[in-house]
Amino acid sequence: MTSPAGTGAGNAVDAVVVGAGPNGLAAAVVLARAGLAVQVLEAAAEPGGGARTAELIEPGHWHDVCSAVHPMAVASPFFKAFGLAGRIRLHTPEVSYAQVIDGADAAVAYRSLDRTVAGLGADGPAYRALMEPLVDGAEQLVDLTMNQLLRVPGSPLAAARYGLRALEQGSPGWNLRFKEDRAPALLTGVGSHTPGGPRRPIAAGAGLMLGALAHVGGYPIPAGGSQAIIAALAADLEAHGGSIATSAPVDSLADLPAARAVLLDTTPQQLLRLAGNRLPARYVRTLAGYRYGPGAAKVDFILSGPVPWADPELARAATVHLGGTREQIQVAEREVARGRHAAWPFTLVAQPSSFDELRAPAGRHVLWTYCHVPAGSARDLTGLITAQLEQAAPGFSDLVLASRAMSAAEFARYNRNYVGGDFGTGAVSLRQVLARPVLSPQPWRTPLPGFYLCSAATPPGPGVHGMSGWHAARLVLREVFELPEPDLAP
Repeated sequence: MTSPAGTGAGNAVDAVVVGAGPNGLAAAVVLARAGLAVQVLEAAAEPGGGARTAELIEPGHWHDVCSAVHPMAVASPFFKAFGLAGRIRLHTPEVSYAQVIDGADAAVAYRSLDRTVAGLGADGPAYRALMEPLVDGAEQLVDLTMNQLLRVPGSPLAAARYGLRALEQGSPGWNLRFKEDRAPALLTGVGSHTPGGPRRPIAAGAGLMLGALAHVGGYPIPAGGSQAIIAALAADLEAHGGSIATSAPVDSLADLPAARAVLLDTTPQQLLRLAGNRLPARYVRTLAGYRYGPGAAKVDFILSGPVPWADPELARAATVHLGGTREQIQVAEREVARGRHAAWPFTLVAQPSSFDELRAPAGRHVLWTYCHVPAGSARDLTGLITAQLEQAAPGFSDLVLASRAMSAAEFARYNRNYVGGDFGTGAVSLRQVLARPVLSPQPWRTPLPGFYLCSAATPPGPGVHGMSGWHAARLVLREVFELPEPDLAP
């Protein structure tokens, strides 16, 4: 048993969670379900973190502030145990994602692997050979990628199969199995969700996982916005006796209520700030060496009609990627990794109102877009992203009623976890996959008794999956409270 973690004012509770993002709330739900008294402290005026939805531009038009499309909502082991798909309404388009190569030329990833293969021409068989084993072994793939990598995998064969493919697609030989542009561009698009350049095994591995999920559970869009996920977590927490205090920033660990355990849904940088001189010097040096990735520049639009894509199939896609061929995307992402703005960036586009009638008034649409930029960039990319959309959807500009840009610098001000505008809470590199944020079988544990990290700066990293919080909370139940894991089902 550990000694009380906090000494600040306020009523004593069993556990305090700092940060009400998906990971913080996942941790809080697990602990509350185990019968513990749990308090969540959130600096913002409402919970959500990377899964907030707001009327950013005009009343009645609901935009996702950060995340918008959620393949992990149905694939994450935490959300499966929580029964999220039965708690909220999810729209799952037949087209998971698509990559615009040039104008009307696009590659399309359907939920059906067979249909996807049929649309990839001469590279269809090669794409199948690459992806089908991952699709068939999706459960083992998720078990591998949603856990700490410093462990014996549940299926060593599945891990080897996945690892060899990630090495191939993250190497200079990534085109050896392909003859045309569509299949490689499709893979590079999902690989580029991880900034830093797609031709790296880490990015390729993330892309292969996302690509496989496109053909399994698809890419769901929550009805009403990403905030629906947060509302479901918050409702369950409160139903089991937990509480959430908003507009409650924490400036020091000493300010926390007395508790036997504290879980921090924060960056390592914030932990250093909050702890002052309480951490051992070696741990401080490790956290000080933790690196953050490029920022994100986002533009939200209100449109008078649906996007007039040159390829009509794109209207059926949850997510559309702009940026061209594999080689063009690689050039753009490498520029950003070197601290420069890309002349023609890789841009992600989500069109939730095409599937969800709750997002905008009848006859109107909301469109969500973002691209990677150097950390801390203050540049407004409305013009550049509009030009990209106009190329893929002639007449797009005529439909724009209003727009709102959010630079990387503004993202950093919006959320303390988004250092330099990095809403992945840290660079995704080989070093920081193995040591996130420290090289340890239990990287959620800190040297301070009773204190744990549960943010995306811990395994398995970025994404709305709740897994970092789940892993941390289960560790807390074992080490601090000696309690079994609770049932999370509705």
